[in-house]
Amino acid sequence: MDFFESQEVARRNTRLLIIFFGAAVLSLVAMTNLLVLMVANYQNSHAIASGSYYYSWTAFFAVSGFVLAFIALGSLYRIVSLSKGGEAVAAMLGGKLLVSGGSDLGQQRLLNVVEEMAIASGTPVPPVYLIPDDSINAFAAGYSTGDAVIGVTEGAISNLNREQLQGVIAHEFSHVLNGDMRLNIRLMGVLYGILMLAIVGRIILSPHRTVRTSNRKGSGGAIVAIGIGLLVLGYIGQFFGNLIKAAVSRQREFLADASAVQFTRNPEGISGALKRIGGYAPGSIVKNRNSEEVSHAFFAQGVKVMLGGLLSTHPPLDERIKRIDPRWDGEYLLRTAISTEPQAEDLAASVSGFDADQALRGIGNPGPSQIDVARNIIRSMPAGLTEAAHEPYSARAVTYLVLLTTDPLVRGRQMELLAQSADATVFARVRQLLPTADTLSPEMRLPLLEMVMPALRQLTTDQYRQFRQNIDALIAADQKITLSEWALGKYIRHHLEEAFEGRKGRKRFSRYSQVKRECAIVFSMLALSDTRSSDSRVGFDYARRLLDIEITLVAKGELRLSVIDDAIDKLRDLAPLKKPKLLKACVAIITADKVVSPVEAELVRAIADSLDCPMPPLLSSFTSSE
Repeated sequence: MDFFESQEVARRNTRLLIIFFGAAVLSLVAMTNLLVLMVANYQNSHAIASGSYYYSWTAFFAVSGFVLAFIALGSLYRIVSLSKGGEAVAAMLGGKLLVSGGSDLGQQRLLNVVEEMAIASGTPVPPVYLIPDDSINAFAAGYSTGDAVIGVTEGAISNLNREQLQGVIAHEFSHVLNGDMRLNIRLMGVLYGILMLAIVGRIILSPHRTVRTSNRKGSGGAIVAIGIGLLVLGYIGQFFGNLIKAAVSRQREFLADASAVQFTRNPEGISGALKRIGGYAPGSIVKNRNSEEVSHAFFAQGVKVMLGGLLSTHPPLDERIKRIDPRWDGEYLLRTAISTEPQAEDLAASVSGFDADQALRGIGNPGPSQIDVARNIIRSMPAGLTEAAHEPYSARAVTYLVLLTTDPLVRGRQMELLAQSADATVFARVRQLLPTADTLSPEMRLPLLEMVMPALRQLTTDQYRQFRQNIDALIAADQKITLSEWALGKYIRHHLEEAFEGRKGRKRFSRYSQVKRECAIVFSMLALSDTRSSDSRVGFDYARRLLDIEITLVAKGELRLSVIDDAIDKLRDLAPLKKPKLLKACVAIITADKVVSPVEAELVRAIADSLDCPMPPLLSSFTSSE
């Protein structure tokens, strides 16, 4: 299953979740009405004897409305509390943000692995949270790549070696890329409402209220009975919730395991992590009061459950291991040797030419070659910039530096703008890092922006707004915006808008004919961007035929960047299964002349990213000339 099919399956699973949730709610409504019927008639011996119970339609609708309102309010409360995405989930588990590993080699190893995986898959580097727990577990949470986080327990860092940790993180990145984490967080929001009946029951049964109501003639017993009944119904609701989570989650864990093996080409990594969990006394059980809510998002079973096979959110360890390692002898790992950080090989000789189909297959399904390229990119970057990318003040400076031009006159205006509007400490870092930034090659700019995203997400709202204004001012400093500047600016805005403004795409269009004008704009922009090509219509016509739509080349004067922005924002709402052919058409345009420059390659990557289709680094961008 490729990235686009996985996105479509995730949407179908969301609809399935709604159906399951609706069935659970109707069951709770029926059982609550039955409870009230029993309480209303339990002292009426004549009614019991004759079978003529007292219950009216008015009472039925009142009770049903009460149940529906509490479930809806509970779900709404949790959905709002999770509006910050992955950060809210990490906070529920007491997570601590890791900005730098410092002297802790295990923490630095984790940050290195996450950074490599993110750059290899073409996504922003997600913030990493350390969960204070001795178990071996991890999770990915968020609505999109822009607000995703990775959480890892202390036990995982201290008990897994690098290849095992890499297997776990690759598994979690599969959930990030395939839409699973969005479904996970929606599950948390929706299912919380089912537990509201248990909360109401606990309130009714609280000692203060029980004493007060027991003094009333005949009413205390009924109220206590209702409280007990609601508590029981609440736990029945929890049973339904666990059943729904198990139904939605288990199969996806097998797929994520398979994706991790494909990503790393190292089955021993993830199988070794699973074997270590089996041989480790604390296992993967996370001892946190909120772990039940997050259980379906963990790497391995995070809570103990009754009726294990029926309600487990994850398949049994031995079954997962055997699927990865059919020759497994059944022995778990009692300990793991923690090795030092391995050195990446120089990949200059292994970089191959541009392959459009390979580039598209890499979307959501990166392989080991992309990990190697990501390591090479990180190693090739100036050390001062990579260190600065991990701290909020310096990360802003690094972003500004990426957008500075080489033209001395324009750069002077850009520096004046920053001196006037940027934070003084940030501007000082810009001046300090300026000589280092001048050594940065063009193909390093987008990966560097991926690296700064965790730090930029720590900005306050006011800092973010000022930062956005400064970004726009830097790009417009020379009264013209190059496509390279547009691509970098679009990448920054896209992911920060997701994190700070909650902007997310939605499926609105299922046919190319609904977005003909937008396709014409984007294809024309790509076709006209290559000044070396003698005929810009060659690639454009191929793209038009590929999508089977009647469009004409848009004149260069009409291609204002605001128009291009609006077109891509609309194309973002295409159905997932319609996006691969669209991206293939984009790739075909820039390869029409058989030469792909780093700027063209990164331009297509920025477009793919804006369509929520993260494209790994294109290998040719390290060999092709401008």
